Amino acid sequence: MSDMTVGAEERATFTDMKESTQEDWDKIGQCYREFAKGHPDRILDHLRLLDGDFGGFKVDRLTHCLQTATFAYRDGKDEEYVVCALLHDIGDTLGAFNHADIAAAILEPFISEENHWMVKHHAIFQGYYFFHHLGMDRNLREQYRDHPYYERTLEFVSKYDSPAFNPDGEVLPLEFFEPMVQRVMAKPKRSLYKTMS
Repeated sequence: MSDMTVGAEERATFTDMKESTQEDWDKIGQCYREFAKGHPDRILDHLRLLDGDFGGFKVDRLTHCLQTATFAYRDGKDEEYVVCALLHDIGDTLGAFNHADIAAAILEPFISEENHWMVKHHAIFQGYYFFHHLGMDRNLREQYRDHPYYERTLEFVSKYDSPAFNPDGEVLPLEFFEPMVQRVMAKPKRSLYKTMS
């Protein structure tokens, strides 16, 4: 049974939420819990959409994500950080104008506040290396100079994100990182719906 058909035979009776009952929400809750189990797999499937998408770069976007995660892993970063490195550009396919926000929103329920801030702001920090080539202010990140996660985000882009466009660099396969994604996304830490998991 696919994720999309979980609970197809168990459906609520209301057509307006104001008329919903406990029995309706028991059915919906059961379907939700079953569907949520497949969340990490759906995230990985979406990440695979970056395979073959070069966007003008020397490596495709999936390779860039894998290489970023490989650098973080090899540098001894913890599993949550490595998963953030892996998924930091997952928003490229859905949010061409705000990819970092998309990635941060996907990760937010499962990660710490500092890792969430790092992913959400990495594009502004990365911009230091190229915004001036696009007629933009490369120093936009300086507005965050006094933020407690400034140095963390600076390290992320300078050590892991920025150098991860090397076709000859080490790239661990997605299969290596899949168990990490499964563990990090197994149960939300911060979510309006975390009691339903």
